[in-house]
Amino acid sequence: MARGRNMQIICCLILLTIAGFYFLIPSSNEVSSHYQNVQRALRRTYDQANGLENGLIHEPEVVVPPRPQHSVNTDYGPVTKDSPMIFIGGVPRSGTTLMRAMLDAHPDVRCGEETRVIPRILGLRAQWKRSEKEWNRLMQAGVTSDVINRAVSAFLLEVIAGHGQSAKRLCNKDPFTMKSAAYLSEIFPNAKYLFMIRDGRATVHSIITREVTITGFDLTSYRQSLEKWNTAISFMNEQCESVGNKCLKVRYEDLVLHPEMMMRKILSFLDIEWNPSVIHHEEHIGKEISLSNVERSSDQVVKPVNVDALTKWVGAIPQDVIADMAEIAPMLEKLGYDPNANPPNYGKPDDIVEKKTDDIHKNANEWYNKAVQVVKDANRVERPDGIIPALEMKKNQVAN
Repeated sequence: MARGRNMQIICCLILLTIAGFYFLIPSSNEVSSHYQNVQRALRRTYDQANGLENGLIHEPEVVVPPRPQHSVNTDYGPVTKDSPMIFIGGVPRSGTTLMRAMLDAHPDVRCGEETRVIPRILGLRAQWKRSEKEWNRLMQAGVTSDVINRAVSAFLLEVIAGHGQSAKRLCNKDPFTMKSAAYLSEIFPNAKYLFMIRDGRATVHSIITREVTITGFDLTSYRQSLEKWNTAISFMNEQCESVGNKCLKVRYEDLVLHPEMMMRKILSFLDIEWNPSVIHHEEHIGKEISLSNVERSSDQVVKPVNVDALTKWVGAIPQDVIADMAEIAPMLEKLGYDPNANPPNYGKPDDIVEKKTDDIHKNANEWYNKAVQVVKDANRVERPDGIIPALEMKKNQVAN
């Protein structure tokens, strides 16, 4: 009897449960809405538990595993983008070759010849960046800034480390790299820069008389070339200043007149120990220092530091250009040169510089022969009388 009542009670409970589900169950839309509300509540609880403000719904972050850093193996260990690279730049004919030769005389440094390809790669990347259309196409193709930066830094590392002997400190001397100092600082965070500055009148005179071809420079016009120098040096100066204390401005005149003082300052800036070999670079030409037989400065840096090139421009620039110099090249004054001084007063040379200059004059033929051995073409070497045969022959051909 009792058992029968219990069964009845159980059946009633089952019926009541079914009826409850039937009358209380929501529609499918309500279920979906209820489910989403539960999701949101759980997400808010999770966000608040992790200190996220306002309970916002956050998309899960996609974690990309780090790619291995590109490196080049050398006798002194791997060279990477974090290595303390040295870049020497400036307007051509501003002393960049002398600077690199003096550094190359240090046993811990290797700069080597101009690569020429490095400024071209940097220029190509800058060209892409300037074109909004082209840059957007690259981004849409997945060729992001990070991809480009990795590729450029890897290329530069391979060229700099691979085109010469290994050294504790690697250095690049391509004058126009100074136009990309800000970008180089981005991809080589520990690099330092030496910005070579020279009186623009002397620079342009050297460019014209040695017929150094530079895009945009009219070698038949001092006025136009000085205007181009002013534009180039202004941009490079901005680039140098943009990287702050990573860039040291080096005046060519100071380096020539006071080589030991300046090289001590430069080596200290680069965190390199002092070595007297850097003020006697001529003793290392053809040994630790290799020179290109196609670079226009090679025959000059064979000689020791001397003052002969400082004022060669005096008397060569047309008077109408001299009269307008302050207007044509305002960067002269900004960089500490007197645009109205003709001839200029750069200062008195150290005794050692005077002695070496005298030696060059007394032994002119010996230094000339040494330069011919390096350049391997006597027509491209300046003779003791100041004539460069190749340029003289070219002038005669034009005259005829």
